[in-house]
Amino acid sequence: MGQLGAELSNYADATVRVDQVESFTKEKKMRTLITTVITLASVALLVPQTVSAQSGLTVPESSIATMVVDRTPSGAGMTFPATVERLYAWTRIQGASGETTVHHVWIQGDVERADIELRVGGSPWRTWSNKAIMPEWTGDWRVEVRDSRGNVLETIRFTVRDRLAG
Repeated sequence: MGQLGAELSNYADATVRVDQVESFTKEKKMRTLITTVITLASVALLVPQTVSAQSGLTVPESSIATMVVDRTPSGAGMTFPATVERLYAWTRIQGASGETTVHHVWIQGDVERADIELRVGGSPWRTWSNKAIMPEWTGDWRVEVRDSRGNVLETIRFTVRDRLAG
């Protein structure tokens, strides 16, 4: 029984070692998987910033106005009456090398009302779009200025109200 006991003991030790190796291998695979997922998530978060930076476009000036006169916004503000009928989003774009485009995306609350593509012919370049505003379209608005890849370069926020105070 002595030799048989020793062999069983060796077998049990070998089984424990195999289990430990398998456990260690599973842990290593899990750590590798977690590291890969974290790395991919980090890269995904950086991509839009990198792409936007690659376009080289910036918007140093922007406004919402009731009209544009001589390529300059007139009647600029942040709050407008529901009776305004039409508003203009005016932007000055810098960093364009050659011809490109930007988009003015007009959004009321969470509803996209218009996506207007605008030509940019150089740097600096002033451009604008306009949007008819229905009297019932009150509330918070924004115009997102996007490059040709869809990256948001600037957000212009404004409000259309039934009645203005004062």
